[in-house]
Amino acid sequence: MPLLVTAILLGIVEGLTEFLPVSSTGHLILAAKLFGYDDAQWSVFNIVIQLGAILAVVVLYWRTFWAVGLGLIRGEKTAIQFVINLLVAFIPAVVLGLIFKKKIDILLESPMVVAWALVVGGVAIIAIERFAKGGDYVGIGQLPVSKCFGVGLMQCLAMVPGVSRSGATIMGALCMGINRSTAAEFSFFLAIPTMLGATVLQLASHRHELAAGTSAVGMSEIAVGFVVSFVVALAVIKGFVTYISRRGFTPFAIYRIIAGAVAIYALGHMG
Repeated sequence: MPLLVTAILLGIVEGLTEFLPVSSTGHLILAAKLFGYDDAQWSVFNIVIQLGAILAVVVLYWRTFWAVGLGLIRGEKTAIQFVINLLVAFIPAVVLGLIFKKKIDILLESPMVVAWALVVGGVAIIAIERFAKGGDYVGIGQLPVSKCFGVGLMQCLAMVPGVSRSGATIMGALCMGINRSTAAEFSFFLAIPTMLGATVLQLASHRHELAAGTSAVGMSEIAVGFVVSFVVALAVIKGFVTYISRRGFTPFAIYRIIAGAVAIYALGHMG
């Protein structure tokens, strides 16, 4: 498959799955295995295109960020609490990510872990949908710090590839009485420091490869993947909150279970 076509396909996968509860990392790992491209050669590419998805959040919610920025300057309590809540939720990922980085890197090399995580996560989402209906907590700036820390702990489950960062944070938020739209938006905003931190860490670990220019994937492929990821993520984020307000998360859970089962079967029959 031509490099440019692969870049476009992976950009679509990243943009589609980063903010849905289906695991973008898991899909990229499975794509590497099932479609036979060299994951090591595309490792830097996979890291950089995440920034396209992050940019989509900033663009779509620029008014919120602008209001928070002005609120911070004016000393508004809600704006200050908004920032505090995001930082508190971000802390567990920083601490546990640094402690368990080597073990996480090992898991990232196992497509079968991804496949099983998709299935188990799908079952978990169905169970949470049935028993946890969210609650009255609306607005990130109004959330208690303790609940934000709890959401941050749930996000750490996504260190297992295939679990889904957005799925873990949203489902965790629902279990803590946060309503659906706020849970989804909290997940979007929390993605910015979390993904930026993970991207910087991964780029630092690949600094020698970047300096030597040994990657088979050039800047043109990276640029195309970045743009495609950004555009697709724009469309996904815009419709996601509306969709879950009407239909819930069960369709994503069913997809996870089917995709995971297919991957388990396919991986089991590959040489």
